[in-house]
Amino acid sequence: MLQPPRSGLTPLSDDAFKLSRWKAAETLVVLNGLGEAEPALATGWVQVDETSWRVTLRDGVTFHDGTAMTSSEVVASLTAAAQASPKPRILDGVELTAAAEGPGAVIIRTATPDPLLPQRLSSPQLAVLAASAYKEGGVVDPVNAGTGPYRLVSVEGTSSARLDRFDGYWGAKAEADGVDVQFVPDGTARAAALRTGNADIVEAIPVGQVAQIDPTLVHEVPMPRTNTLYLNTASGPFTDPAVRAAAREALDPGTIVDRVYEGRADIAAGLLGPALPWAAAERDSEDYTAALAARVAATAVKGTPIRLGTFTDRAELPEVAVQLEQQLEAAGFTVEQDVREYQHIEADALAGTFDAFILSRATVLDSGDPVAYLYSDFSCAGSFNISQFCDPLVDAALAKAAGIPAGPERRAAIAAVESLILARDAAIPLLHERVIQGESARIREVERDPRERALITGKTGLTGSGPTDPGSAG
Repeated sequence: MLQPPRSGLTPLSDDAFKLSRWKAAETLVVLNGLGEAEPALATGWVQVDETSWRVTLRDGVTFHDGTAMTSSEVVASLTAAAQASPKPRILDGVELTAAAEGPGAVIIRTATPDPLLPQRLSSPQLAVLAASAYKEGGVVDPVNAGTGPYRLVSVEGTSSARLDRFDGYWGAKAEADGVDVQFVPDGTARAAALRTGNADIVEAIPVGQVAQIDPTLVHEVPMPRTNTLYLNTASGPFTDPAVRAAAREALDPGTIVDRVYEGRADIAAGLLGPALPWAAAERDSEDYTAALAARVAATAVKGTPIRLGTFTDRAELPEVAVQLEQQLEAAGFTVEQDVREYQHIEADALAGTFDAFILSRATVLDSGDPVAYLYSDFSCAGSFNISQFCDPLVDAALAKAAGIPAGPERRAAIAAVESLILARDAAIPLLHERVIQGESARIREVERDPRERALITGKTGLTGSGPTDPGSAG
C-alpha cells in the first residue's frame, strides 16, 4: 500500500479507508456504481420525517471479538464519530445524533433535512466497531473489533499489518486464509515488489514505472479526480467571458494526456469523469447541449498577460503548466508561471492572486455525490472558489440539486449545474486521472474501485486456492 497509517488506523480519520479496503471494518450501507445506497450492516432504512431516519440492522452479525452487533454498538460508533474532534470529513457541517429503537434498529436524526443521509452512512469513517474498540481519551483501536470477512490481528506501526480470515463472518466465508499488508511509500519499490513477485496486489504504481512491468499485471482505474484550469472571473483579463472562451479554445488536453501522463488519463468532457459512469449519459440531454451552445464566442488576444499558478506536490502539474503555457502563448497570451509547494500557494490561489490556476481536484467526497464539490468550488459562498465565480443561476441550480434525494432526478440536476458552469467558462476541465493498480498473475477477484474504498474482497484469493486451502493475498 502507498500510505502508512497516519492516525493508528482509527476509523475517525482517513485511515478508515484502509480498513475498508482490507474488508476488516464495515458500514451500515455501501454505494453501487451510481452512488446509490445498498444494504450492508443495515438491511433497510426509511425516512420518518424531514430530519429522522429509521435504520433496520442485520441480524446475526458478530464482531471479531465475539460479541454480537446490536443497536447499542451502532449508536456508540455513530456517536463517537459525531462527537469526534475533528469530525470525520463526511460529517462536516452535519449535526447527527443516533438512538436505539430496540435491539435491531436505530433512529438517526440530523439538525436539518439531509436527503443524502443513507449515502453518508456508507463512509468508511462511519464504520461500526465493537464496544472494545473505544478506549479512554477518545482512542479508537480497530484491532479485533470489526465485522468484515477479515479480522485485523496486528499492526506494526507504519510498516505492516496482518489480517486473518474471520470464520464467524455473517456473509460468505472469505476465500483467502489471510492478508499480509506492507506500507511502501516509495513508488519504485512498490513497482519492484510486483515485478519480482514479492507482492500480489500493489497500490498506485507511478506512470514512469509502468513500462518496466508486464502489461497484463497493470490495471488502470478511473478516479473521481479532475485536472482543471480555473479562470479568475473577478479580476484581470478573464473577467471578460470572450477572453475566457479564447483560453478554452487554445487548449489541447489530448497533448497533455499524451506527453505528461503517457496516455494514462482520460481527456475531460466535463468536470465529472468516467469514475461517475452516469455523467456522460447526462450530457446528451437537450438542456445540457443548449447551455453549452450559449457560450460566448472567443475574442482574439494579442499579448494579453496572464499569471498562471500551480503546485509541485503532484509531480505532473508543473509539467502540465509547461504544456498550457505553450498552448496559451500560441493563441496570443503572454504567460508568467508561478509554481510552489501547495502549502505556500493555496492562500494566494483562494485570494484570487492568479489569473489562472491548475488544480487536481477530487470531484466527489465521502458521500459519493459531487454536489459538495460543486458548492465549494463554484457557488457564490464557496469555500474553495479559486475562480472567484458567482452566478445566481448556478447558485439556484445547486440549491435545487442539493434538495433532491439520490437517484435519476438528482443526477440530472447535477448535470444541469455542470453545464451552466462550463457555459460560463469559469473552469476548463482538462483530464481525469486514473490510479494504476498492480495485480500478480496468481491473484484473482481483486476490486478495482474508483472511490478507493474496496480492494480485497471476500472472493479475493490465489489461483487454485479456496477457503479450505490456506493461502494469502498480500
